[in-house]
Order: sequence, then structure tokens, then C-alpha cells
Amino acid sequence: MNCVTWRNRDSDRKCNPLKGFLSLDVDVSHLEVNQCEPTTTPSQTNSNEISIFHGTHKCHNTTSQCFYRPQTMSSNWSRGKYQCVCRPGYYSPRYGGVFNGTLVEVSWQDEEENNTDSWSTVFQCMQCAPGCHFCTDLSPCLATYHWPFRITLLVFSVSCALCTMIINIYMFKHRKLKVFKVASPIFLSITLFGCATMYMEMAAIFPVLDRYSCIATKWSRHLGFCVTYTALLMKTWRVSLTYRVKSAHKVKLTDKQLLQWMVPILLVMLIYLGTWTLSDTPTAEEIVDNEDLRFKQCVYNWWDHSLAIGEVLFLAWGIRVCYNVRNAESLFNEARLISYAIYNIAIVNIMMIAFHLFIFPRAGPDIKYLLGFIRTQLSTSVTVALVFGPKIIRVLRGQGDQWDNRARSRGVTASFSLNGIGLVPEEAPDLYQENEELKEEIQKLAAQIEFMKIVHMEINNRHVKPKSGGYFTTLNAPTVVHSPLSRQGCLLSNKQPEEL
Repeated sequence: MNCVTWRNRDSDRKCNPLKGFLSLDVDVSHLEVNQCEPTTTPSQTNSNEISIFHGTHKCHNTTSQCFYRPQTMSSNWSRGKYQCVCRPGYYSPRYGGVFNGTLVEVSWQDEEENNTDSWSTVFQCMQCAPGCHFCTDLSPCLATYHWPFRITLLVFSVSCALCTMIINIYMFKHRKLKVFKVASPIFLSITLFGCATMYMEMAAIFPVLDRYSCIATKWSRHLGFCVTYTALLMKTWRVSLTYRVKSAHKVKLTDKQLLQWMVPILLVMLIYLGTWTLSDTPTAEEIVDNEDLRFKQCVYNWWDHSLAIGEVLFLAWGIRVCYNVRNAESLFNEARLISYAIYNIAIVNIMMIAFHLFIFPRAGPDIKYLLGFIRTQLSTSVTVALVFGPKIIRVLRGQGDQWDNRARSRGVTASFSLNGIGLVPEEAPDLYQENEELKEEIQKLAAQIEFMKIVHMEINNRHVKPKSGGYFTTLNAPTVVHSPLSRQGCLLSNKQPEEL
């Protein structure tokens, strides 16, 4: 019988073989017992580890992860040389979420032998609150969305969008009335379409934001603004060109010509948004609010900043055009109302940008949704009220087909309306209406000439006395009121020759 002697560095115990026995010494001190799972990368695997011990740790694999902890050479053959660390999304109020492998081994053995529950309760991590990547307790990590509040704002915004469609149908039904006819119904329809698009931004930012929500947000916000603002600006620009002409020749700008100017502006916006969507698709990123709660918001990058600069310059041009027509008169006072709407759009957008950047930089999702709702209502709803409110009121009062007498008394005719050349440029000219306007102007001119003729004749002729009860006499006094030259002539004629 042979005797095999195992020797390591820490033991000099030997077998005392009898004569004829074989002695074999094997050094196993360099081998390691790693009870954790082997690494997936072969280059990171230690060749000294005994593979048969891999995966024999007692960590809860579902909630924690085993990490091998090499120790001194004297303890290479001891068990529990690892740590159980809570996985991301899990935590433990004990030991900071890091458990010593030796204690875990003892607890597991105690549960197996004595039927205790310490291993299942003490050394098992608990799941964090929803959305937490790392946590130390059950405190929430995600911002709370108050859905009843958001639904209320969404329903109101969608109702406003439906109202714009109803107004569009109502205007189409009464498009023959002068109050709509002189204001270019096609541009009014385009304005309502842009307003409805801006209202739908509230539907885009309603859910928890993702890639598709951010794409819808960018398109509805910027395209709706461009459509609405360009339609209003084209009408105001036509008034500006008409108002600046000092000669008798009228500038004729039809709706078709203005649409030819408007289409390139909208085309540039469509190309920009399309390139943005395809090359650098807007996505949502996680940000934190004032309470360090995370929520998702659409990414703002140089695409947003470039477009914002362009819109600010566009607003500046519109404000300048409105300033040029501040003294212009138009039928139904529409030029001034559109100017007010453009001023309002510029002021509201600048104020909301300041609120987001300086006052509420880390506001929660509900506050940001409320700010978006306020911006939409103050810009879009006020625009609809200014542009369409007076027209609808006149139609409801039965005055939609009557001329604005105050504007007509100041010499504003249909030819100087927002169309610039008449009621409906695309239709055949209304010769009867033009003849009536011409007769009216000739009558006004003849009355003024007659009035000036009488005044000059009275001043320069002392023999002509005004009729009793006429324009140059008082209503109560029987005496005749003379001009200064006439009164002086009468005094001289009444004097006696000797007095002269």
C-alpha cells in the first residue's frame, strides 16, 4: 500500500511511509476558491480558480449580486470570500446593502439546519420605488403626474381646437357677408388652421414624453406658430404697402399674390422640421425637479436654439410692420386688431421663455404642462378672440353685411380694406359697388366745394348777408353774425359823411 503525502506551505505534516511506499507532494496553496459566477470574458478569468466551486455562493441572485473578494494566501481555502451587493433597483436597510459572504454562509446553514428565516429576511434586498436606479429606502424617485389635472387642461385645449373648426365652418357659411368678405376668407381659414395646430400641442405633451411625443410637440408648436403668424402678417403687410403709397395709383395685391409669398415661408419651415426629424430625431431625456424627482422632457439642442432665433427675428419683422400701419384705417378696424394680436404673440412667447429659464428652471411636469397651457391660451385664444370675435358679434347682431360707418366717414373705402384692391380680388369686380363708392366720393367733394365757395364769398363780399337761421347765424339771437371783414364794412357804411 502506497502512502501519498500532501504538503502545503503552512503544514509540514508528512506521512511516515514504511519501506517501499511512494510519497507524492502537491502544492495547492496557489489555488483559489471563488464561489461567485465566473466572468463572461475569458481574459478576466483567473486560471488559479477552481471552476468546480463557481456558483456555490449563497447570495439571493434575484435581488443581489456576488462579488469575489480575494484575501490573504492563508485563507484561500476558506468559504465566504465574497460580498453580496444589492442589484440596481434594490436596497437593504441593513449593512448598507453590502453583505459579508461569511455571514451569509452561516445564516444559510442555520436556516437549513434549524429552519430559521434570517437568511431570507436579513440578507435579501428589497425593490426600490418605481423608476429608481439606486436607492436607500422606499422614497419615490419619479415625479408624480396628477392625471385629473392634466386631463382637465387637455379637454379644454381640445375643445378650443374644435371651436376653431366650428368658427371656420361658420365663416364659410357667411363668407358672402361684407365683414368676412373684405377680410380675405382664405387667410382667415389658414389662421384658424394654425390655431388648431397650436392647440394640439397640449395633446402631444400630455403623456409621459417619449420620442414620438417629442416629434409631435416640435411639429405642432413650430408649424402652428408659422402658419398662424404668417397668415396674419401677410394681411398686415398688404395694408402697410397700401398705406405707404402717396400717389393716386393704388397698389393691387391679391390673395393669390400673398399666398405666393406665404408658401415659401411655410416650405422653409417644413424642410427644417423634416430635416430635424430625420437627421436628429427629438427624444426625451430625464431631468430632475426641485425635489430631485426625475421625469422626462424633450431634449433641447442647437436645432431648437436656431429655430428660436429665426422665430424671434420673424416676430421683430412683424412688429415693425404693425408699427408702420399703426395710423392706417381699415374697414371694421381689422388692421389694428391684427396688430394687437401680433404684439400679444410676441409678448407672451418672450414672457414664457423667461419663466422657463429664470423663474421655473426646475419645475415639475405638472407645472410645465400648466405653463404650456397658459402660453397656448394667452397667445392662441387671444388671437382668435381679437381677429374673429368682433366679426362674429357683428353677424349675430345682424350687422355683418353693413359697412363700418365710422371708417367710411373717415374716407376709408372697400378699396382700402385689408384686401387692398376691393372686396374679393379673385372674383369679377363689382362695378355697381364701385360706381356707388365713386358717387359717394363725388358727392362729398361737391359738398365741400360748395361749402368753401359760400365761406369765401361771405368773407370777401360785404354786400352778401347770410340767411337767417343759416350756418353763419346763431339759433337764438335775431342779429346776424358777420365775419370780421363784413362787420367792418357795415360800420363804415353806417357812418355819416361828416364822420368820415
